[in-house]
Amino acid sequence: MSEDSEKEDYSDGTISDEDESDEETFVKILNEDLHQCALLTGSSINDPSFPRTTQILLEYQLGRWVPRLREPRDLYGVSSSGPLSQTRWPYHCEVIDEKVQHIDWTPCSEPVYIPTGLEMEPLYPNSKDDTVVYLAEDAYKEPCFVYSRVGGNRTPLKQPVDNCDSTLMFEARFESGNLQKVVKVAEYEYQLTVRPDLFTNKHTQWYYFQVSNTRAGIVYRFTVINFTKPTSLYNRGMRPLFYSEQEAKARNIGWQRIGDQIKYYRNNPGQDGPPYFSLTWTFQFPHNKDTCYFAHCYPYTYTDLQEYLSAINNDPVRSKFCKIRVLCHTIARNMVYVLTITTPLKNADSRKQKAVILTARVHPGETNSSWIMKGFLDFILGDSSDAQLLRDTFIFKVIPMLNPGGVIVGNYRCSLAGQDLNRHYTSVLEELFPSVWYTRNMIRRLMEKREVILYCDFHGHSRKENIFMYGCGGSDRCKALYLQQRIFPLMLSKNCPDKFSFAACKFNVRKSKEGTGRVVIWKMGVRNSFTMEATFCGSTLGKKQGTHFNTKDLESMGYHFCDSLLDYCDPDRTKYYQCLKELEEMQRHINLEKVLDDSDTSLKEITLDSESSSQGSDSSESNGSQTYFLKLTSQKKHLKTKKERNSTRASLRNARQEEREVCDQRHLVQRHKQSNSKVKDTRPKVSDHYVFDYV
Repeated sequence: MSEDSEKEDYSDGTISDEDESDEETFVKILNEDLHQCALLTGSSINDPSFPRTTQILLEYQLGRWVPRLREPRDLYGVSSSGPLSQTRWPYHCEVIDEKVQHIDWTPCSEPVYIPTGLEMEPLYPNSKDDTVVYLAEDAYKEPCFVYSRVGGNRTPLKQPVDNCDSTLMFEARFESGNLQKVVKVAEYEYQLTVRPDLFTNKHTQWYYFQVSNTRAGIVYRFTVINFTKPTSLYNRGMRPLFYSEQEAKARNIGWQRIGDQIKYYRNNPGQDGPPYFSLTWTFQFPHNKDTCYFAHCYPYTYTDLQEYLSAINNDPVRSKFCKIRVLCHTIARNMVYVLTITTPLKNADSRKQKAVILTARVHPGETNSSWIMKGFLDFILGDSSDAQLLRDTFIFKVIPMLNPGGVIVGNYRCSLAGQDLNRHYTSVLEELFPSVWYTRNMIRRLMEKREVILYCDFHGHSRKENIFMYGCGGSDRCKALYLQQRIFPLMLSKNCPDKFSFAACKFNVRKSKEGTGRVVIWKMGVRNSFTMEATFCGSTLGKKQGTHFNTKDLESMGYHFCDSLLDYCDPDRTKYYQCLKELEEMQRHINLEKVLDDSDTSLKEITLDSESSSQGSDSSESNGSQTYFLKLTSQKKHLKTKKERNSTRASLRNARQEEREVCDQRHLVQRHKQSNSKVKDTRPKVSDHYVFDYV
């Protein structure tokens, strides 16, 4: 299936010169002796010069036979006539029959938790008197992936402890659920252990579980005891997510941030072995006998994606410019979908369209990336004039879920191969890492046909607030290219000043990151190759400062991404050159020309912010070196709307004048560098109130 889909998926609707000459040959042959049928296939023709294929259909139109390609068949999983493809699990995983569903709801502004300094740090010594109320042992039946089944384990499921007393009942054997063990340590206190990524012994971050048999008005304490990251956004005000089925049914209230006495701390100080950290919080359930859920971030499952794609496929309007295909299958035989979004063009003009490539969910636990992707798809498939313009201008290749196997079983970072796929974009092991292997090959084939103007992989971040980007630095011998790669993130920060932080962006390539998507695609020749990181918590900027991001905030980033893409490619280059001038001003103020002699970090790697360590960043690392911060204030002018953008286009003469000024300024910077190459560094300080505005 994956080999067949590879042949189908990379077609972008263009017609090559060879195709055109073949078409003339076909028409000539058919006009001579084929007039008896209204529709034929290539395989039904006995002429040896005609290709033997069932993929070419011949239609009689206006007195002549015209060949065309057969429409791709409905693919199982997105068929308008059949059911969704059933999710496949490792054969030993226990899965409940109940389908977990949540309503869509947007809460009011939810402030972060402010510590009081009186939060407890519970420590739980092992005690035989404690009661184990939930235990999922199926994850350890195999050391590696063996094979998959629809619905997982076929033997009768072990039932959780069912008491008639006040003991809570726990469950996580559903899609994307993660909970390994629960111990009742006191009447209303529970010690929880989350399951590491399947077939590994690490990556304990994502949790998502069900609680029932609740009692209202009682203060419960929950403590997860086996996190491994030394720092967390929970110590910076992040609250757990909570969902009540009774609240959803009675009041139409969905996921909301809750919890008091929230604390993240080390729980085994002074002990041998790796350090472990606990997250503890208290909470009062709103209803008796309710069924509730807790989660690290807003869940977005593989089934959610399939239902979303099925709705697109069944929409007579959206399905015309959004073609859904299967890129490949994972090792568990779950489908990886690729979407081709563009206005259908039947002439050679389609070759002039540039391509944009977007991917998400290579790390299963970073569910916020799926909500950003949903926001992007909602906008680009909408009926606005900006969406239409984008579809007319570009061909979008979108892979909304790179790691469905990991998503299904509730992993945080790895695939069912037990590996981080975002370190294997250079791998030749197609069978072990199929999704990234086929993604890389798809991009390579696409680049042979047209320019890929931008690649972006959506991620989540567990230690830093806001939304920001990691890019790849240009050569220090090419200052223009070095700065141009920062223009799109700068535009995005101006379009979304209360969510996106340009100061947090980083542009470097470390050796340990050479297998990541952004670096591999950049080395393939895509100049704008980014990872976009979205915090699990919230914002420190503008009107959103001190509040959590909800799903609508994340979805709005998809719209802002599209708006920034329009600005970046606007024929009126005023904003482009303005951003370029601002970046050169940054370079002059921060003096980026200092070279680190003790590492491979050169001019291109001295950036505006330091990146967090691998403990906190979920797609990048930092060398820990101190860099200079550019502090952006909230006093920014908003980008103009599309109408304003069209009505205030600068003349070509002015644009050329701007370009000459930029070149002159770059020349002056180069002369300054040469004249001061032997002068001791006297780095000026950056004003805390340095503001970047569009003219």
